[in-house]
Amino acid sequence: MPRTPLVSLLAALLLTSACAGSPTPAGPPVSPTASAAAGDTAGGDEMSGIDVVFLGTMVGHSERTLQIVRLARDRLRDDALRTLAAAIEATEADELADMRGWLPTAGPGASATAHHHDGHGDDAALDRLRAAPDAQVDRVLRDVLADHQRAAADLARAQVDVGRSERVRDLARRIEQSRTAEVELLRGTP
Repeated sequence: MPRTPLVSLLAALLLTSACAGSPTPAGPPVSPTASAAAGDTAGGDEMSGIDVVFLGTMVGHSERTLQIVRLARDRLRDDALRTLAAAIEATEADELADMRGWLPTAGPGASATAHHHDGHGDDAALDRLRAAPDAQVDRVLRDVLADHQRAAADLARAQVDVGRSERVRDLARRIEQSRTAEVELLRGTP
């Protein structure tokens, strides 16, 4: 998957959203208690449009990661790769649940922003995995997943620089660190 156009598009969306300012509230102000009950970790840590775009994009990205890992997991031969794939699946399933939980608290229509990867070249990656002979599945998964996770690290790095919500920026930091480490493991570089 060519990551430059996807990263450039997201960067443009993130920058555009950052310049737009905070959306106007849809109703009366929410009390800090109600805000904390809705999942806000700190009073005043409201999500901006840029945070919502990032979360929606990462929901789609994580959904695709889970498809990739689940497609290959039963065919993997390398125990270390099988362990890494299981760790990636667990991590991204947890992050996905968090992001899906946060989006509805961001305001009307925010949960509809989930970005789906249809038409982004990922189908070709899935096709490569499906078509790979058993003896080549490990190598193909390493290639496909390394490219996919590098794109996630790049998106998260951009969010850390421009995001407004500290909670979302913290998630982005963790995504950038974990995906970068995963790519290094997948590529065989310590």
